Amino acid sequence: MNRSDLGSAAPPMASRLLPSLLLLLTVFGPISMDLYLPALPALTRELGAATSIAQLTVTACLIGLALGQLVAGPLSDRFGRRGILLIGVAAYIGTSLLCAAAPSVGLLIAARLVQGLAGGVGIVIAQAAGRDVYAGGALIRFYGRLTVVGGFAAIVGPLLGGALSTVADWRGLFLFLAVIGSAILLITLLVFGETLPAADRTVGGLGRTLQDFRTLLADRIFLGAVLSQGFLYAAVFAYLAGATYVLQDIYGLTPQGYALAFGANSAGFMVFGYVAGRAAERWSVRGTLTAGIAITGLGALGLLAAGIAPMPLWVVLVSLFALASGVATASPPATTLALVEYPQIAGTASSLLGMVRFGFGGIAAPLVGIAGAASILPLGLVTVAATVLAAVSFAVLARPRPGSAAAPGLGGPSTTTTATVTTAH
Repeated sequence: MNRSDLGSAAPPMASRLLPSLLLLLTVFGPISMDLYLPALPALTRELGAATSIAQLTVTACLIGLALGQLVAGPLSDRFGRRGILLIGVAAYIGTSLLCAAAPSVGLLIAARLVQGLAGGVGIVIAQAAGRDVYAGGALIRFYGRLTVVGGFAAIVGPLLGGALSTVADWRGLFLFLAVIGSAILLITLLVFGETLPAADRTVGGLGRTLQDFRTLLADRIFLGAVLSQGFLYAAVFAYLAGATYVLQDIYGLTPQGYALAFGANSAGFMVFGYVAGRAAERWSVRGTLTAGIAITGLGALGLLAAGIAPMPLWVVLVSLFALASGVATASPPATTLALVEYPQIAGTASSLLGMVRFGFGGIAAPLVGIAGAASILPLGLVTVAATVLAAVSFAVLARPRPGSAAAPGLGGPSTTTTATVTTAH
């Protein structure tokens, strides 16, 4: 089927701008977790909440991001991408305003959950619409760009939140998120033409959705790619949860020093994500994914060694850098493997991928604090275990099907020739 027109509703200029919008859609959900973190202590004091309760505002957003993708993906396969996206962005604006006006921490937690649900819509639509309009090497490059933008958001979110905190309180930060959502809504109305024609949509209600889920989960290549991503993201979320305690409490870095280390790792995430997209296209999707798991494993082993015996700071910094860069390397090829075989249910496939990424990450993050803030060992154990499970999942489940013809880069059956794209890259 030919998708070169990017949807019949999209004019030429919108077609050229669509890739940039899809990249932007991957940012506004995750940045909701990071932007207000610098103001979290002030929020805790103003609402009279315990620290552990206030931190549930982060957890609620993370759960919402996972569940939002699980719901929005199948709905977009049935009703089209554009309408579901507009509803999600509008809900994001409304819940951001509700967060800004929340009179109690309980209401704020509930609003953050719904805000995460709405933010997850952008992530899943970006991945699914990318599968609608890209094929072959262009699809791999696109998922590489998504990884780069994710790393950029990780850098910009806390820094922008810190800068805004000097001129606004935590309620002002949520108002800022509402402004961002409003801008994205306007751009979406102007740029986003429907990428999934009515003839290609799924039919049926919940029964069809459950059938699609069963189809995906019965595909061992899809399952291997998704599980490997889930375990790798468990490692990176463990890093995000534990690195601040390791670097500041154990190694004595100042907040500025920690910010520099975090920024370097996020830059590595961006660079390696971009390189991985190119390597997967020109060399091998499976080979690039394997290399990503191996790099992540080296970083995890370095952290485990630092937990077993005292290590200099540079060992920990290099290990954290390798961990983040390895996950970034594995992300574009794994996403390609998971979605390339399912153009007509790309939303459903993308929703499972996103839910597993955020769900596994949410489970792993609290585990690094089991031994308190004075030990690196839990971080090392969690990241090593997660990487081993990622490697086993990929090796056992995602091996090529016997007798299949290898598509360039994919090492498996070629289905990417079903679409062509004329969008400027």
